[in-house]
Amino acid sequence: MDYETWTVDFTFENNTEGSGSGDYSQYDEVCKRNLNGDLRKIFLPTVYTIIFVMGIVGNGLVVIVMGYQKVKTMTDKYRLHLLIADLLFVFTLPFWAVDAASSWYFGGFLCKIVNSIYTVNLYSSVLILAFISFDRYLAVVRATNSHKPRKLLAEKIIYVGVWLPATLLTVPDLVFAQVHDEGTRMMCDRVYPSESGNIWMTIFRFQHIFVGLVLPGLVILTCYCIIITKLSQGSKGLQKRRALKTTIILILAFFICWLPYCIAILVDTLVLLNVIQYNCTLQHHMETWIFVTEGLAYFHCCLNSILYAFLGVKFKKSAKSALTVNSRGSSLKILSKNKRGGLSSVSTESESSSFQSS
Repeated sequence: MDYETWTVDFTFENNTEGSGSGDYSQYDEVCKRNLNGDLRKIFLPTVYTIIFVMGIVGNGLVVIVMGYQKVKTMTDKYRLHLLIADLLFVFTLPFWAVDAASSWYFGGFLCKIVNSIYTVNLYSSVLILAFISFDRYLAVVRATNSHKPRKLLAEKIIYVGVWLPATLLTVPDLVFAQVHDEGTRMMCDRVYPSESGNIWMTIFRFQHIFVGLVLPGLVILTCYCIIITKLSQGSKGLQKRRALKTTIILILAFFICWLPYCIAILVDTLVLLNVIQYNCTLQHHMETWIFVTEGLAYFHCCLNSILYAFLGVKFKKSAKSALTVNSRGSSLKILSKNKRGGLSSVSTESESSSFQSS
Protein backbone atom coordinates (compact mmCIF):
# COMPACT_ATOMS: atom_id res chain seq x y z
CA MET A 1 0.00 0.00 0.00
CA ASP A 2 1.14 3.52 -0.68
CA TYR A 3 3.09 4.80 2.28
CA GLU A 4 1.14 8.06 2.22
CA THR A 5 -1.80 6.02 3.44
CA TRP A 6 -0.62 6.54 7.00
CA THR A 7 0.65 10.10 6.76
CA VAL A 8 -1.23 13.26 7.53
CA ASP A 9 -1.32 16.02 4.97
CA PHE A 10 -2.24 19.26 6.64
CA THR A 11 -3.19 21.15 3.49
CA PHE A 12 -5.62 18.77 1.77
CA GLU A 13 -9.25 19.42 2.66
CA ASN A 14 -10.77 15.97 2.07
CA ASN A 15 -10.62 13.28 4.68
CA THR A 16 -8.46 10.53 3.26
CA GLU A 17 -5.97 8.16 4.77
CA GLY A 18 -3.55 8.99 2.03
CA SER A 19 -3.86 12.72 2.13
CA GLY A 20 -4.82 13.50 5.66
CA SER A 21 -7.91 14.68 7.42
CA GLY A 22 -9.18 17.16 9.93
CA ASP A 23 -9.02 20.91 10.16
CA TYR A 24 -5.47 22.10 10.68
CA SER A 25 -6.10 25.74 9.81
CA GLN A 26 -5.11 26.73 13.34
CA TYR A 27 -1.47 26.08 12.46
CA ASP A 28 0.45 29.14 11.28
CA GLU A 29 3.08 26.99 9.64
CA VAL A 30 1.85 25.22 6.52
CA CYS A 31 3.92 22.38 5.16
CA LYS A 32 4.64 21.93 1.51
CA ARG A 33 3.10 18.80 0.11
CA ASN A 34 5.16 15.86 -1.08
CA LEU A 35 8.10 16.56 1.21
CA ASN A 36 9.41 13.10 0.36
CA GLY A 37 8.45 12.98 -3.32
CA ASP A 38 11.77 11.52 -4.45
CA LEU A 39 11.70 8.98 -1.64
CA ARG A 40 8.21 7.91 -2.67
CA LYS A 41 8.95 7.72 -6.40
CA ILE A 42 12.31 5.93 -6.16
CA PHE A 43 12.60 4.20 -2.80
CA LEU A 44 9.12 2.70 -2.59
CA PRO A 45 8.98 1.08 -6.06
CA THR A 46 12.46 -0.33 -5.48
CA VAL A 47 11.50 -1.82 -2.11
CA TYR A 48 8.23 -3.19 -3.48
CA THR A 49 10.04 -4.83 -6.40
CA ILE A 50 12.68 -6.44 -4.18
CA ILE A 51 10.04 -7.79 -1.79
CA PHE A 52 7.93 -9.01 -4.71
CA VAL A 53 10.83 -10.95 -6.25
CA MET A 54 11.97 -12.36 -2.92
CA GLY A 55 8.43 -13.32 -1.98
CA ILE A 56 7.78 -15.14 -5.26
CA VAL A 57 11.15 -16.95 -5.31
CA GLY A 58 11.24 -17.77 -1.59
CA ASN A 59 7.67 -18.97 -1.30
CA GLY A 60 8.02 -20.81 -4.60
CA LEU A 61 10.94 -22.81 -3.20
CA VAL A 62 8.88 -23.69 -0.14
CA VAL A 63 6.05 -24.89 -2.40
CA ILE A 64 8.47 -27.11 -4.34
CA VAL A 65 9.95 -28.62 -1.19
CA MET A 66 6.52 -29.22 0.34
CA GLY A 67 5.52 -30.98 -2.86
CA TYR A 68 8.23 -33.59 -2.23
CA GLN A 69 7.06 -34.24 1.32
CA LYS A 70 4.87 -37.34 1.31
CA VAL A 71 4.09 -37.02 5.00
CA LYS A 72 2.60 -33.63 5.89
CA THR A 73 3.08 -32.56 9.49
CA MET A 74 0.82 -30.30 11.51
CA THR A 75 3.24 -27.44 10.98
CA ASP A 76 3.13 -28.00 7.21
CA LYS A 77 -0.60 -27.26 7.29
CA TYR A 78 0.13 -23.86 8.80
CA ARG A 79 2.88 -23.28 6.27
CA LEU A 80 0.33 -23.82 3.50
CA HIS A 81 -1.94 -21.13 4.96
CA LEU A 82 1.05 -18.85 5.37
CA LEU A 83 2.08 -19.46 1.75
CA ILE A 84 -1.37 -18.49 0.50
CA ALA A 85 -1.44 -15.32 2.61
CA ASP A 86 2.06 -14.22 1.66
CA LEU A 87 1.76 -14.98 -2.05
CA LEU A 88 -1.53 -13.09 -2.36
CA PHE A 89 0.05 -10.22 -0.46
CA VAL A 90 3.09 -9.94 -2.71
CA PHE A 91 0.87 -10.05 -5.80
CA THR A 92 -0.56 -6.67 -4.76
CA LEU A 93 2.88 -5.03 -4.58
CA PRO A 94 3.26 -4.31 -8.35
CA PHE A 95 0.08 -2.21 -8.16
CA TRP A 96 1.46 -0.19 -5.26
CA ALA A 97 4.84 0.14 -6.99
CA VAL A 98 3.22 1.77 -10.03
CA ASP A 99 1.07 3.92 -7.76
CA ALA A 100 4.08 5.15 -5.79
CA ALA A 101 6.22 5.80 -8.86
CA SER A 102 3.59 7.60 -10.90
CA SER A 103 -0.14 7.40 -10.30
CA TRP A 104 -3.05 4.98 -9.90
CA TYR A 105 -4.06 3.82 -13.39
CA PHE A 106 -6.20 0.80 -12.50
CA GLY A 107 -9.62 2.29 -11.80
CA GLY A 108 -11.99 2.29 -8.85
CA PHE A 109 -12.93 -1.40 -8.91
CA LEU A 110 -9.33 -2.62 -8.73
CA CYS A 111 -8.67 0.02 -6.08
CA LYS A 112 -11.16 -1.68 -3.77
CA ILE A 113 -10.05 -5.20 -4.72
CA VAL A 114 -6.31 -4.58 -4.30
CA ASN A 115 -6.88 -2.80 -0.98
CA SER A 116 -9.04 -5.69 0.23
CA ILE A 117 -6.49 -8.34 -0.82
CA TYR A 118 -3.76 -6.32 0.87
CA THR A 119 -5.75 -6.10 4.11
CA VAL A 120 -6.94 -9.71 4.34
CA ASN A 121 -3.50 -11.13 3.73
CA LEU A 122 -1.65 -8.65 5.90
CA TYR A 123 -3.79 -9.53 8.90
CA SER A 124 -4.04 -13.24 8.11
CA SER A 125 -0.27 -13.62 7.90
CA VAL A 126 0.38 -12.21 11.39
CA LEU A 127 -2.56 -14.13 12.89
CA ILE A 128 -1.25 -17.37 11.35
CA LEU A 129 2.08 -16.71 13.07
CA ALA A 130 0.18 -16.54 16.37
CA PHE A 131 -1.48 -19.88 15.58
CA ILE A 132 1.91 -21.42 14.74
CA SER A 133 3.37 -20.25 18.05
CA PHE A 134 0.40 -21.70 19.97
CA ASP A 135 0.71 -24.97 18.04
CA ARG A 136 4.37 -25.24 18.99
CA TYR A 137 3.51 -24.44 22.59
CA LEU A 138 1.14 -27.42 22.59
CA ALA A 139 3.71 -29.63 20.85
CA VAL A 140 6.48 -28.85 23.31
CA VAL A 141 4.83 -28.02 26.62
CA ARG A 142 1.69 -30.18 26.32
CA ALA A 143 3.18 -32.91 24.16
CA THR A 144 1.42 -35.86 25.81
CA ASN A 145 -2.19 -35.03 24.89
CA SER A 146 -1.75 -32.35 22.27
CA HIS A 147 -2.49 -34.18 19.00
CA LYS A 148 -6.28 -33.73 18.97
CA PRO A 149 -6.33 -30.02 19.90
CA ARG A 150 -3.49 -29.32 17.46
CA LYS A 151 -5.38 -31.07 14.67
CA LEU A 152 -8.55 -29.15 15.52
CA LEU A 153 -6.66 -25.84 15.46
CA ALA A 154 -4.90 -26.57 12.17
CA GLU A 155 -7.88 -27.95 10.28
CA LYS A 156 -10.91 -26.02 11.56
CA ILE A 157 -10.34 -23.26 14.10
CA ILE A 158 -7.80 -21.50 11.89
CA TYR A 159 -10.58 -20.57 9.46
CA VAL A 160 -12.61 -18.95 12.24
CA GLY A 161 -9.62 -17.46 14.06
CA VAL A 162 -7.67 -16.21 11.03
CA TRP A 163 -9.46 -16.04 7.70
CA LEU A 164 -12.87 -14.95 8.96
CA PRO A 165 -11.67 -11.92 10.97
CA ALA A 166 -9.13 -11.02 8.28
CA THR A 167 -11.92 -11.06 5.70
CA LEU A 168 -14.25 -9.00 7.90
CA LEU A 169 -11.52 -6.41 8.33
CA THR A 170 -11.69 -5.70 4.58
CA VAL A 171 -15.15 -4.13 4.94
CA PRO A 172 -13.66 -0.62 5.40
CA ASP A 173 -11.75 -1.07 2.13
CA LEU A 174 -14.89 -2.06 0.28
CA VAL A 175 -16.76 0.92 1.74
CA PHE A 176 -14.17 3.71 1.77
CA ALA A 177 -11.44 2.80 -0.75
CA GLN A 178 -11.70 4.85 -3.93
CA VAL A 179 -9.66 6.74 -6.50
CA HIS A 180 -9.42 10.49 -6.05
CA ASP A 181 -7.58 13.29 -7.78
CA GLU A 182 -4.77 14.70 -5.67
CA GLY A 183 -3.95 17.39 -8.23
CA THR A 184 -0.70 16.06 -9.67
CA ARG A 185 -1.64 12.39 -9.54
CA MET A 186 -4.52 9.98 -8.96
CA MET A 187 -4.47 8.15 -5.64
CA CYS A 188 -6.15 4.99 -4.40
CA ASP A 189 -6.89 5.00 -0.69
CA ARG A 190 -9.67 5.27 1.86
CA VAL A 191 -11.71 8.48 1.70
CA TYR A 192 -13.77 9.17 4.82
CA PRO A 193 -16.74 11.50 5.36
CA SER A 194 -15.52 15.02 6.17
CA GLU A 195 -17.55 15.35 9.38
CA SER A 196 -16.14 12.17 10.94
CA GLY A 197 -12.84 11.64 9.14
CA ASN A 198 -10.61 11.92 12.21
CA ILE A 199 -12.75 9.45 14.14
CA TRP A 200 -12.69 6.84 11.35
CA MET A 201 -8.93 7.20 10.84
CA THR A 202 -8.21 6.90 14.55
CA ILE A 203 -10.38 3.79 14.93
CA PHE A 204 -8.81 1.98 11.97
CA ARG A 205 -5.26 2.89 12.93
CA PHE A 206 -5.67 1.58 16.48
CA GLN A 207 -7.36 -1.48 14.99
CA HIS A 208 -4.27 -2.00 12.82
CA ILE A 209 -1.97 -1.70 15.82
CA PHE A 210 -4.05 -4.05 17.98
CA VAL A 211 -4.78 -6.77 15.40
CA GLY A 212 -1.51 -6.39 13.48
CA LEU A 213 0.89 -6.24 16.43
CA VAL A 214 -0.46 -6.32 19.98
CA LEU A 215 -2.73 -9.38 19.78
CA PRO A 216 -0.45 -11.69 17.73
CA GLY A 217 2.62 -10.26 19.45
CA LEU A 218 1.32 -11.17 22.91
CA VAL A 219 0.47 -14.71 21.79
CA ILE A 220 3.84 -15.18 20.08
CA LEU A 221 5.83 -13.72 22.98
CA THR A 222 3.93 -15.67 25.65
CA CYS A 223 4.05 -19.02 23.87
CA TYR A 224 7.70 -18.79 22.90
CA CYS A 225 8.78 -17.58 26.35
CA ILE A 226 7.09 -20.63 27.87
CA ILE A 227 8.77 -22.81 25.23
CA ILE A 228 12.17 -21.29 26.06
CA THR A 229 11.59 -21.97 29.76
CA LYS A 230 10.61 -25.57 29.02
CA LEU A 231 13.59 -26.20 26.75
CA SER A 232 15.99 -24.61 29.23
CA GLN A 233 15.11 -27.15 31.89
CA GLY A 234 17.10 -30.35 32.23
CA SER A 235 20.04 -31.33 30.05
CA LYS A 236 21.01 -29.01 27.22
CA GLY A 237 21.75 -31.12 24.17
CA LEU A 238 22.45 -29.92 20.66
CA GLN A 239 18.80 -30.21 19.63
CA LYS A 240 17.65 -28.05 22.55
CA ARG A 241 20.26 -25.39 21.81
CA ARG A 242 19.10 -25.26 18.20
CA ALA A 243 15.48 -25.03 19.32
CA LEU A 244 16.27 -22.15 21.67
CA LYS A 245 18.14 -20.34 18.92
CA THR A 246 15.26 -20.84 16.50
CA THR A 247 12.74 -19.54 19.04
CA ILE A 248 14.73 -16.39 19.75
CA ILE A 249 15.16 -15.69 16.03
CA LEU A 250 11.40 -15.98 15.42
CA ILE A 251 10.57 -13.59 18.27
CA LEU A 252 13.17 -11.02 17.24
CA ALA A 253 12.19 -11.18 13.56
CA PHE A 254 8.54 -10.47 14.32
CA PHE A 255 9.10 -7.53 16.65
CA ILE A 256 12.03 -5.99 14.75
CA CYS A 257 9.95 -5.93 11.57
CA TRP A 258 6.58 -4.87 12.95
CA LEU A 259 7.22 -2.78 16.07
CA PRO A 260 8.85 0.26 14.36
CA TYR A 261 6.01 0.51 11.83
CA CYS A 262 3.27 0.32 14.47
CA ILE A 263 5.08 2.91 16.59
CA ALA A 264 5.16 5.17 13.53
CA ILE A 265 1.41 4.72 13.02
CA LEU A 266 0.78 5.44 16.71
CA VAL A 267 2.85 8.63 16.75
CA ASP A 268 1.26 9.82 13.51
CA THR A 269 -2.20 9.23 15.00
CA LEU A 270 -1.28 11.14 18.17
CA VAL A 271 -0.24 14.06 15.97
CA LEU A 272 -3.59 13.86 14.19
CA LEU A 273 -5.39 13.97 17.57
CA ASN A 274 -3.26 16.94 18.70
CA VAL A 275 -1.78 14.90 21.55
CA ILE A 276 1.64 15.62 20.04
CA GLN A 277 2.19 19.15 18.76
CA TYR A 278 2.45 19.36 15.01
CA ASN A 279 5.25 21.06 13.06
CA CYS A 280 6.71 20.69 9.59
CA THR A 281 9.93 19.08 10.78
CA LEU A 282 7.97 16.39 12.59
CA GLN A 283 5.81 15.89 9.49
CA HIS A 284 8.89 15.38 7.33
CA HIS A 285 10.50 12.92 9.75
CA MET A 286 7.24 11.03 10.21
CA GLU A 287 6.81 10.54 6.47
CA THR A 288 10.37 9.22 6.14
CA TRP A 289 9.95 6.99 9.20
CA ILE A 290 6.72 5.49 7.85
CA PHE A 291 8.19 4.92 4.39
CA VAL A 292 11.13 2.96 5.77
CA THR A 293 9.39 1.03 8.55
CA GLU A 294 6.48 -0.10 6.39
CA GLY A 295 8.98 -1.55 3.94
CA LEU A 296 10.53 -3.44 6.83
CA ALA A 297 7.11 -4.76 7.89
CA TYR A 298 6.37 -5.86 4.31
CA PHE A 299 9.71 -7.65 4.18
CA HIS A 300 8.67 -9.78 7.14
CA CYS A 301 5.57 -10.89 5.23
CA CYS A 302 7.67 -12.26 2.37
CA LEU A 303 10.16 -13.68 4.87
CA ASN A 304 7.57 -15.64 6.87
CA SER A 305 7.50 -18.92 4.98
CA ILE A 306 11.25 -18.96 4.42
CA LEU A 307 11.96 -18.25 8.08
CA TYR A 308 9.48 -20.77 9.46
CA ALA A 309 10.49 -23.42 6.94
CA PHE A 310 14.27 -23.40 6.68
CA LEU A 311 14.92 -22.94 10.40
CA GLY A 312 13.52 -26.43 10.91
CA VAL A 313 15.85 -29.40 10.58
CA LYS A 314 13.18 -31.64 9.07
CA PHE A 315 12.29 -29.14 6.37
CA LYS A 316 15.94 -28.62 5.44
CA LYS A 317 16.34 -32.37 5.05
CA SER A 318 13.31 -32.42 2.75
CA ALA A 319 14.82 -29.57 0.72
CA LYS A 320 18.06 -31.52 0.25
CA SER A 321 16.06 -34.59 -0.74
CA ALA A 322 14.08 -32.58 -3.30
CA LEU A 323 17.29 -31.21 -4.84
CA THR A 324 18.82 -34.69 -4.89
CA VAL A 325 15.78 -36.15 -6.63
CA ASN A 326 15.83 -33.37 -9.25
CA SER A 327 19.52 -33.84 -9.97
CA ARG A 328 19.14 -37.63 -10.21
CA GLY A 329 16.16 -37.23 -12.50
CA SER A 330 18.13 -35.00 -14.86
CA SER A 331 21.04 -37.43 -14.93
CA LEU A 332 18.78 -40.37 -15.69
CA LYS A 333 17.19 -38.55 -18.61
CA ILE A 334 20.58 -37.77 -20.13
CA LEU A 335 22.36 -41.09 -19.53
CA SER A 336 19.43 -43.45 -20.04
CA LYS A 337 17.65 -42.31 -23.18
CA ASN A 338 16.81 -45.85 -24.24
CA LYS A 339 16.45 -47.30 -20.79
CA ARG A 340 13.51 -47.25 -18.52
CA GLY A 341 14.61 -45.69 -15.26
CA GLY A 342 12.72 -44.73 -12.14
CA LEU A 343 13.33 -42.19 -9.46
CA SER A 344 13.66 -43.37 -5.93
CA SER A 345 11.05 -42.02 -3.62
CA VAL A 346 11.89 -39.37 -1.06
CA SER A 347 11.83 -40.69 2.43
CA THR A 348 10.40 -38.42 5.04
CA GLU A 349 10.43 -38.57 8.78
CA SER A 350 7.27 -39.01 10.75
CA GLU A 351 6.12 -35.96 12.62
CA SER A 352 7.71 -35.51 15.99
CA SER A 353 6.44 -33.48 18.85
CA SER A 354 9.91 -31.99 19.05
CA PHE A 355 9.95 -28.26 18.45
CA GLN A 356 13.08 -28.25 16.37
CA SER A 357 12.01 -30.96 13.92
CA SER A 358 8.85 -29.08 13.03
